[in-house]
Amino acid sequence: MPGAAKPFDVALFDGIDAAIVDAGDALERSAQPRLYDRADWLRLTARHVLPDAKPVIARARTADGAAWLFLDDRGNSAEAFARWYTLAFRPVVTGAAGDDARIALARALRGRFARLELKPMLAADADTTQTAFRAAGWIATRSETSGNWIADTDGLDFTRYWQSRPGKLRSTLARRRARAPLDLAICDRFEPEAWDAYEAVYAASWKPDEGAPAFLRALAEQEGAAGTLRLGIGRYEGRPVAAQLWLVENGHATIHKLAYDTHARDISPGTQLSAAMFAHVLDRDRPTLIDYGTGDDAYKADWMDRRRPLYRLELFDPKSPRGLAGAARAGVKALARRFRSNA
Repeated sequence: MPGAAKPFDVALFDGIDAAIVDAGDALERSAQPRLYDRADWLRLTARHVLPDAKPVIARARTADGAAWLFLDDRGNSAEAFARWYTLAFRPVVTGAAGDDARIALARALRGRFARLELKPMLAADADTTQTAFRAAGWIATRSETSGNWIADTDGLDFTRYWQSRPGKLRSTLARRRARAPLDLAICDRFEPEAWDAYEAVYAASWKPDEGAPAFLRALAEQEGAAGTLRLGIGRYEGRPVAAQLWLVENGHATIHKLAYDTHARDISPGTQLSAAMFAHVLDRDRPTLIDYGTGDDAYKADWMDRRRPLYRLELFDPKSPRGLAGAARAGVKALARRFRSNA
């Protein structure tokens, strides 16, 4: 990787809004194809998920583009400005800024924090970020934390997709549909009644309390206005028993949330609604990839094709005693000893 030879304008911001204003349109939907890299996602996260956080944002900008790293200040350490709703985190890069910009970000954070923790990261993002921080003098370690299941659906309609699913799944759906078919509806715009049904299903499901329900509603309203929302509700005898929240954009469909009423488990409401959602999205939206988010739940393998690992990066500043001690605790003792001897 080349060194940071380009002249970068580097800044640190202590607020999400300040960083977004400084970015102009570079973090808006028109410039950022991925949801988690956008100003509106970051603002919703700050408002509803991390209201007590102390954001620190590093920005490196040149004529070729810019890069940002959004962090949650924890004192001597910082974490990714992300929680359970963020399915993939990374430094945000625009234009041709690339590797040099990531190095500039890493250098800007030397001396500010002894340790950084970034997660969840897909392999390619973890690779480029780890390499950049090492080039900037950080000690960097990586560990796998979870999985991300996806289906490759380029050119597939639902019929072809469904033929490739396990026979047990297909027979289960056929039996349940014959015995207790659900009344299924999929909304492409936000509808308060449908959202009320989603919340009722979630409350009756096996899942724990929603971490930030106001965030999800605001996200559904926002993405409904943008046309990316696919909110599915399954009812049985008039009662909502299954709900799923998908977003579809730029050839990528993501299953963000799903739940079913545990009292209706014997009619497989989740399977019935899932089949309807896949059919709707594959036949109408034609995505090249469907993403089942984070987690290695066993049922995902029936619907998806392959698993991608998700990683955590731990980054330690060797100029900081706390950073060296943290690297040693993380098992990077040889590197920590080398940095101590060179200090």
